[in-house]
Amino acid sequence: MNRYPLWKYLLIGVILLVGVIYTLPNFFPEVPAVQVTPARSAAKADPALLERVETALKTAGITHQGAFLDATGVKVRFADTDAQLKAKDLLTTQLGEQYVVALNLLSSSPRWLTAIHAFPMYLGLDLRGGVHFLLQVDMKAAVEKAAERYANDLRTLLRENRIAYGGISRTGTVVQVRFRDPAVRTDAVKLIEKNYPELLLREEERGGELLLSATLRPEAEKRVQELALQQNLTTLRNRVNELGVAEPIVQQQGMDRIVVQLPGVQDTAKAKEILGRTATLEIRLVDETHDPLEAERTGNLPLGTELYHDRDGTPLLVKRSVVLTGDRITDAQPGFDSRTGEPAVHVTLDGTGARIFKNITRENVGKRMAILLIEKGQAEVITAPVIREEIGGGRVQISGRMNTEEARDIALLLRAGALAAPMEIVEERTVGPSLGRENIEKGFNSTLYGFIAIATFMAVYYRVFGIIAVISLAANVFLLVAIMSMLQATLTLPGIAGIALTVGMAIDANVLIIERIREELKNGNTPQAAIHAGYERAFDTILDANITTLIAGFALFWLGSGPVRGFAVTLCIGILTTIFSAVMVSRAITNLIYGRQRRLERLPV
Repeated sequence: MNRYPLWKYLLIGVILLVGVIYTLPNFFPEVPAVQVTPARSAAKADPALLERVETALKTAGITHQGAFLDATGVKVRFADTDAQLKAKDLLTTQLGEQYVVALNLLSSSPRWLTAIHAFPMYLGLDLRGGVHFLLQVDMKAAVEKAAERYANDLRTLLRENRIAYGGISRTGTVVQVRFRDPAVRTDAVKLIEKNYPELLLREEERGGELLLSATLRPEAEKRVQELALQQNLTTLRNRVNELGVAEPIVQQQGMDRIVVQLPGVQDTAKAKEILGRTATLEIRLVDETHDPLEAERTGNLPLGTELYHDRDGTPLLVKRSVVLTGDRITDAQPGFDSRTGEPAVHVTLDGTGARIFKNITRENVGKRMAILLIEKGQAEVITAPVIREEIGGGRVQISGRMNTEEARDIALLLRAGALAAPMEIVEERTVGPSLGRENIEKGFNSTLYGFIAIATFMAVYYRVFGIIAVISLAANVFLLVAIMSMLQATLTLPGIAGIALTVGMAIDANVLIIERIREELKNGNTPQAAIHAGYERAFDTILDANITTLIAGFALFWLGSGPVRGFAVTLCIGILTTIFSAVMVSRAITNLIYGRQRRLERLPV
């Protein structure tokens, strides 16, 4: 009656063992570390970089506690902050601007735990310290920027179709085109409606002038604002990687605000500098009349040129005059070269950019054209192809010595290298590391003291069954922490409150079972029958109570943001582990103690 088959005992044992193993990394403290990540698309995080870092540290006599390579870059642990700071200065000097060397904190858990991907939970801003920004996106400026782009496009469209107009101006989000002939204005309306259906046109007459006013339709204006917000989000996420933050939070708040949280970062000025950075594209012609090898050897550059190197290290003399800039790019997507099948980036230019590019390629067939990526004030030659023919239509393909990951990164930089709309910081907050440690200590102590108080009460009041409940409660906490560690969830102060709440709710489920067993004993059932009935009949009540709480947790996660979501995640996971530990683990221990006693006469409950 009160026995589990062997496979069920083994299953529960394996689950508890996995829970303990994946909880262990959270008991090892964080130690100072240095993180080296590529700052440019041409730089790589590979074993050669790891060897280069280790050699530099060994030569300088800086001891470390281990260096390893992961998906983001090279990370090196140190025993103290002095060695960490020395290593950062050394590596910054030796690696140059191709790599970003950032201070970080890493867990000191053993390598065998890391090998099985057992990592500690991330700590949120309130527990680890760091900086918090709330940024307001200027949606009006985003729409005005779109209107300016449409003004240029309309100017190009009317010129190409030989429609005479008196001038084009923009006032706020309204683009006005002046005409002298009503018939010409009617032709322009038909042409614009055909090419730009997202524009709402209105014919006016003011001061003897025939005007055509163009504004974005409401749905198009909303789409522009949404795209601006998403592009700003993408841009900010791309930039904060340079700070070496392991778990940055960049998320939308409302319709026009963005929250940026950088745990572990204390330098607010540096964070502001990174968030305000831009990246763009420049197209220039290559100077093929002079020898770049000779210019590199002597250092004497021809007038009006600059010396760069392409991706295989070959020197190039590039003219200073810029043919086209990234401001004319409306879209950039990764893809493949239709002729060679190699990874490429497909760039779409606006009307003015398409016209300029068409003229340049027509006039320079047979010559080379360099495409430079400008990032952090430094220029990098992505590719320098030979112009085979005139390229029209505003569609440009960038290819040459890049893999699919580089193509995706370059497309991201071109598409989201600059902010789509200006932003201002409306809230700025810095949480010091000492306050974070204090929050961790208080949160841990509150949960620990609560657990001890509950364990004491249960053991005194319910005796053996109380001790069983305490053991299952400990298993519940281990499983909760293990699952959050597996998911690499971020633990915040509200999350600790969720763990404390889970402890109270979990013991409540055990109390329901024990009280049900006592009722069955009072009704005259045998001890074995009372145990069986107690667990079976209390299960429905436990399930109903936890499901209703789970629904509330889902609502908090769905509608909440920031700390509320952190609390909701902990609560929902805690409910699932509570059902397992209160029913399965507790029942397995009870079966092991009392299930094999055939003549059980009384229960200490």
